[in-house]
Amino acid sequence: MKRNKQWDVRGAVGFAAFFHFLYSCARGCLLPFLTIYFRHLGLTAVMTGTIMAVKHVVALVWTPLSCILARRHNKRRMVITGSLICSAAVALVLLLFPPTGKSTESRSCNISQLNAVHELSSTTLKPKTTLQKFSTPVLFSTEHKMTPTEEYNNTEYIPTTPVRISELHNNQSTTVNTANNQSDWKESLEIKTFQMPSPDNRSRSLTKREQKQQEINKMQYEFLGSLKVMDTQHQMFFLVMIIIILWEILAAPLTWTADDGLHEYLDFVDATERHRAVKPWRLLGTAGGMGCSGILVSLLYCLIGTVLHFYTYSLLMVLAMPLAALLPLYRHKREHVPGAGLKALHLVRGDSQALLCAVTAVLAGMAGSAVSDFLLWQMQDHNATELQMGITLAVVPLCQAAFAPLNECLTRLLKSHGRLLPLGIMGLSLQCLSYSFMWTPWTVLPSQVLSGISIGALWWSLEAQSVDIASPGTELAVKRVFEALYQDLGAGLGSVAGGFVVQKFGIKILFQGTAAMLGVWCISLAVLQWRIPRQRRINYSRLLAADASEMSESESEQDNDWLEKAMEEDKGNNNWRRLD
Repeated sequence: MKRNKQWDVRGAVGFAAFFHFLYSCARGCLLPFLTIYFRHLGLTAVMTGTIMAVKHVVALVWTPLSCILARRHNKRRMVITGSLICSAAVALVLLLFPPTGKSTESRSCNISQLNAVHELSSTTLKPKTTLQKFSTPVLFSTEHKMTPTEEYNNTEYIPTTPVRISELHNNQSTTVNTANNQSDWKESLEIKTFQMPSPDNRSRSLTKREQKQQEINKMQYEFLGSLKVMDTQHQMFFLVMIIIILWEILAAPLTWTADDGLHEYLDFVDATERHRAVKPWRLLGTAGGMGCSGILVSLLYCLIGTVLHFYTYSLLMVLAMPLAALLPLYRHKREHVPGAGLKALHLVRGDSQALLCAVTAVLAGMAGSAVSDFLLWQMQDHNATELQMGITLAVVPLCQAAFAPLNECLTRLLKSHGRLLPLGIMGLSLQCLSYSFMWTPWTVLPSQVLSGISIGALWWSLEAQSVDIASPGTELAVKRVFEALYQDLGAGLGSVAGGFVVQKFGIKILFQGTAAMLGVWCISLAVLQWRIPRQRRINYSRLLAADASEMSESESEQDNDWLEKAMEEDKGNNNWRRLD
């Protein structure tokens, strides 16, 4: 006889929680500090907001598609492992880009630390002392022109006006590039003319090929010419955007794919209620990553710099790979609901209260994205260190994790979860308003505590709404609709809008405008909830769960009814016989 397979539900949930804790810790080490690194590279607020918006849009489109493909082809474990490896490698590519010389960050080191760094660099690096010779003329602009006879000599060149090092380096690099391009172009023309046969022996096919090749070369020269016209800052912008898109394509499938495998595993053993135990560990991992990375970078800033965020992220992603090989994943073929995402969208659209929650999720996502993208910029303007940034950022997920055990108490106290939704929006509005009046970095801590409680209340209300409207098999899909609206759609809109507002008006105006928007929606939401009648929907999952317990009672009642009828009929027959 075959032995029954034992399912260790508690161990599986604990192992999955540890994996998500480590993965969230890796994301917390880098993702909240990306905008600071973009500022270090010299990108403007509009460029930073556009890059972050593109990142959210890619996640909005690619995450559900990759999750469906991974389940259909039964390649979940391969997708998770490949996502860990590739995203850790692609993140390090951003370190290859040097700053454009237009960085606006301000950071100073102690004199002792600078001396230590100078001694270390003097022993390892040997700067070049000879000057290069440039013999080819370069036209830098229409105002400053160089004659063909002007050349640089091997002797020292002392400019009469002060020259910036970054501008001199950029001018020299453009001179070298144009010289190399012209020499390569001449060599290619010489090779072509040398290899070109006589017109008499040339066939028609060769003539067509040469014409196509000339057209291709002309297009390439036009493209290279447009790149030369583009300045260094815009070149950096497009390169960083390409890397971020590739990075998000590789990293986006991991969370949903791991969640689907664990949910189907727990659904097979009738323990889906334990799936919610993973979320607090994600929040704790995110808080730990933010705080620890901020402390490490603050201690080693003058030796390593902000690149420690990238190294820590890659190291933790590599450490999570052995855990991915042991994750509890299960593919339940029979009970999978096809098109669960479309059904979830239909359920949200068909309920008026759910539509209010969806609009609230989008607006809250916009506010959260604006805060997360440019809060550190404002703290940096107030001379905040990485230690202060990491601790203030870690307070928010810690408060959310502390709010999770209060869900059951709130369910008992509040008859309707909709009452907590305007309170959460009001808390976020006060948080954004307090950011605009920052005078020291540590004054952000009370606002961060309020933010964590408000976001926790908001998510509790959204999850309760998803449970109310979900049909059997669509509970997780409805919850993910609100997650996508908050984390991807709303965050993308908030990033691009926040970048333009910061570029034109400043960070304070961004926070004040966000607070005003949330305040107006808080009042509108309260009025709409009062005006719109709340529909009582049947929770089919609870109804099916209660059928098993009520089945025995109903069967016993039917048996009693049948016995009573039989006794009454027997009694009537006996009385009829006595009358006879």
